Amino acid sequence: MADLNPEKLHIKYKDSVDKVKLELPRKYTLTHSDSTGDLFLTIGAEYDYEQISSLYTRFMRDEVLAEWKKSNNSYELHIYLHVSGGFTFGWAALRDRIFCHHLPLVLEAIKYGDKNIIEEMPVIENSQIFVHFQSKKERYNRIENYGQIKEISC
Repeated sequence: MADLNPEKLHIKYKDSVDKVKLELPRKYTLTHSDSTGDLFLTIGAEYDYEQISSLYTRFMRDEVLAEWKKSNNSYELHIYLHVSGGFTFGWAALRDRIFCHHLPLVLEAIKYGDKNIIEEMPVIENSQIFVHFQSKKERYNRIENYGQIKEISC
C-alpha cells in the first residue's frame, strides 16, 4: 500500500465551500486514474456527480463518497463505498478486499485535502470515522468505526 503522494492529489473546491471553516453540508468525491495513479478529490456542499458520471466510472463504481455529519455536538466523518449491487465490475469479496486495502490512502487523501480546516479547528481531529460498506450481500453490508481523524497519518 503506497503512501499518499501530495503531487498526485488534485483538489477542487466547488459550491463556494469554505477552505478553512467546517460548514455543513461538506461532501467529498474521490476518484482515481488507473493509468497514472492520480487521485481527484472534490470538496463541496454536494457530491461531484459530474466527476462520477462517465461510463467507465459508472461501470467500475470505485469512487469514494464521504461527508461530515454532526451528532451530539461532535462531528463525524462518514465514508461510503459501493461494494456490490447493480451492475458493477468484480465480485463483492474482491471489491471488499480492494476497498479495505486502499482505505488508508483514501483517508489520507481526505485529511490532506482538508488540512486547512484541521489546522483551524483542531477539535475535529477527535472526530470518529465511520465507513459504510454498501452491498446487496449481507456479509459485506456493514458499517465500521475506523477510529479518529488524528490517527490518520499524512
